[in-house]
Amino acid sequence: MKLLLPTDGSEYSEAAAQFLTRLNVSPNDAITLLHVISDDPFQDNDDYYYAKIKEVKQGIAPKILESAMNILKSVPAKMNTLMMNGSPDKCIIEAATASDADLIVMGHKRLKGIKSRIIGSVAKSVSIRSPKPVLVIKPSQSGSSSTMKILFATDGSDYARKAGETLTMMPFHDTAEITILNVITPAFHDIPDKYMTTIEGRVKEDLKKYRTEDFQTIIAQTAEYLRKRFSHIDEITKNGDPSDEILHAANVLNADMIVVGSKGMGGFRGIIGSLSRYILSVAECSVLIGKTEGV
Repeated sequence: MKLLLPTDGSEYSEAAAQFLTRLNVSPNDAITLLHVISDDPFQDNDDYYYAKIKEVKQGIAPKILESAMNILKSVPAKMNTLMMNGSPDKCIIEAATASDADLIVMGHKRLKGIKSRIIGSVAKSVSIRSPKPVLVIKPSQSGSSSTMKILFATDGSDYARKAGETLTMMPFHDTAEITILNVITPAFHDIPDKYMTTIEGRVKEDLKKYRTEDFQTIIAQTAEYLRKRFSHIDEITKNGDPSDEILHAANVLNADMIVVGSKGMGGFRGIIGSLSRYILSVAECSVLIGKTEGV
């Protein structure tokens, strides 16, 4: 597997590097360490002040890459380093595309207040714009266990399927535990309660039965292709708001990672944007966002 690991030397980037040491990486895998020397698009390159800043950044860049390399010194993968100048999110996507990376692995700095609304974060921008799958690492709040616990939320779509394929490519240890979660959105979630009495009971029961059977099939099909790679698989079906149920399940399981498709799951859309983007913003654990080009 070819991994791209962008690093800016921060604790968040180094947490992403540390995460890779928990995987069962082999000499057949390759990791490219990328550091982007960020440019201000409005700066005058001939100005002494900005020229001096750039000179300092260029001097620090090799040290940042060396620090990440030191974290990964026990990892047997092929290692490459790369430096680029420009906008970090654009350079990361460009590097991932040019190197045909299977996965971008990067840290996430949570911004608070007005910054989060206006500026956002590099990780969020890459997760939205990248054609490649993105794994955003968040520092563990409770410490890392020896067993990797993964929550895979699926609705049976091509987007979820692609996320699952990326998951099966990753070099996890055989002890990794996968929990498949399927959330059934209530059929009449957007109808006010006062009108619910006008809906015939038999109609509600028929729809409930149909959706339950449909989602049981999704769970079974997902488990079938995951068993080709993983030995420890559990299955959960919940009813409710997908975002709430995913976050609650991740908390109960003390998951190390949530896996979702780039379009998320159906229902409760619009106000908060895509489900995957919302999960990335609020989840306490790491988030893998699968991508499906051309779907």
